[in-house]
Amino acid sequence: MPRPTPVPKTSLLIIGGAEDKVGKATILRRFVRLAGGRAAKIVVIPTASSIPDEVVGAYSEVFTRLGARDIATVDPANRLASGDPALIAELDRATGVFLTGGNQLKLSQIVVGTPLGDAIERAHARGAVIAGTSAGASIMSQFMISLGDEGVTPRQRSSQLTAGLALLPGVIVDQHFDQRSRYGRLMSLVAGSPSLLGMGIDEDTAAEIADGTQLTVVGSGAVFVMDARQAITDAHEARRDAPLLVTGAVVHSLPSGATFDLHTASLTGFVERHPDRVVRRAQQKPQDGASTPAASHP
Repeated sequence: MPRPTPVPKTSLLIIGGAEDKVGKATILRRFVRLAGGRAAKIVVIPTASSIPDEVVGAYSEVFTRLGARDIATVDPANRLASGDPALIAELDRATGVFLTGGNQLKLSQIVVGTPLGDAIERAHARGAVIAGTSAGASIMSQFMISLGDEGVTPRQRSSQLTAGLALLPGVIVDQHFDQRSRYGRLMSLVAGSPSLLGMGIDEDTAAEIADGTQLTVVGSGAVFVMDARQAITDAHEARRDAPLLVTGAVVHSLPSGATFDLHTASLTGFVERHPDRVVRRAQQKPQDGASTPAASHP
């Protein structure tokens, strides 16, 4: 009796924006590796950007430095162009797809629900890694944040949701999370839609997600997961722009080394990276026999 064909392992790399491109490039290095390294066939989609040529040039340079040799660009000018068979063919051969930052509403309007969007979904289903940074991260959600106020306090009707690619159903993704103070808008959205988890990703940080559920944190910041499924809120009756009551929500702060199950919303493992130890050893290294003062922390 023939063995059943194994289901491909799916992979997403969702980046909070401003990832390192000139140093170790830890996150982009991980993308190239997941895409196949030297055998990778990478497609860059700069559609969200207002300067697509510059963006493609920058990422192509980094991916080449990291070992990739086959890099193509897919950049439809409008929704009609997203049906171009030549563009679809590039995605159908890709082992890695990278969606750049920019305007996520533009990205949604041109890509979602088109043959190009379908090709991205096919690539994901067959096991190609789909990565996105900033706007390219937001569009991974089924319901994508396209507009929203910033700040710590959640407020009623402070954000707008638009259809995304739904590569990560059941989760709302936000990016530049700490740097642009987006805690309040993400909390307001999960308070209003408590069946959805909120995922906020810091800059130079990525949520690597295997098979739609197993999250591993990569990079220098943290990934925040908000769970309001057991919360009490007045979102159904609060007036517009009013601060929201949200009590009983659970917020997980996950630095590099953490693994997390999105289905159960629970930590599955953590390996402490101790980034400060390297700094401390460097500061305490004796020079010319002189004693070294204890390390200070700003």
